[in-house]
Amino acid sequence: MAFKTFTITLVDDDQHILQSLSLFLKQHGFLVSCFSDAHQALKNLSDEPSDLAILDIKMPAMSGFQLLQKLRQKTAIPVIFLTSKDEEADELNGLQSGADDYIRKPFSQRLLLERIKAVLRRHQPGSFANPSKTAENNLEKPMVKGSLHLDPNRHECSWKGKLVPLTVSEFLLLKMLATHPGHAKSRDQLIEIAYGFDYSADDRTIDSHIKRIRRKFKSIDQSFDQIETLYGLGYRYKID
Repeated sequence: MAFKTFTITLVDDDQHILQSLSLFLKQHGFLVSCFSDAHQALKNLSDEPSDLAILDIKMPAMSGFQLLQKLRQKTAIPVIFLTSKDEEADELNGLQSGADDYIRKPFSQRLLLERIKAVLRRHQPGSFANPSKTAENNLEKPMVKGSLHLDPNRHECSWKGKLVPLTVSEFLLLKMLATHPGHAKSRDQLIEIAYGFDYSADDRTIDSHIKRIRRKFKSIDQSFDQIETLYGLGYRYKID
């Protein structure tokens, strides 16, 4: 069975990032287009849409936010933002403007590769399946915990039948907590799930993720209190 070759557009004014990331992604089978000018990238994406775009937020002439806003007028292309490590406001604005996920600089290329695959799987289920297995074996079974429904194949989450728009990182964190209800998970364990072994992050990173997850659920159901904070330990998903 042949699998699709995905196209990715990189937009960043840092030539080093463009060159190194482009080479890395090409080595993993992607077709990559690179742009240091956001206006040129917009024209190209309008004429020839890619399967996914990776946008730097802070660029001259046109920011990643502005570029995404213009793209959304023409296409629903999935987007991953590259943000500065300490700019939480950038992350929030990026998600509110319609980005699928974000990753902080400096980042692990291996981690970004996993985020790319996860976002593409969500938009095109069945992507990156193992050809040695059957299609049925490649699919993870949806998880149901009371009112919570998680579909790992699409990275979709719903609560009481209503979709909750989570980023890939948020989905993975919630999935880990919900898979083991009643068990405490430390911040270090959660960082490993969201960012991998080789990422240096402090406790605030996970706390910010959990805060956003709670906020999204509470926008649907003000009584949502399934994620408990265990001070000095980490977090726990309540047993129904």
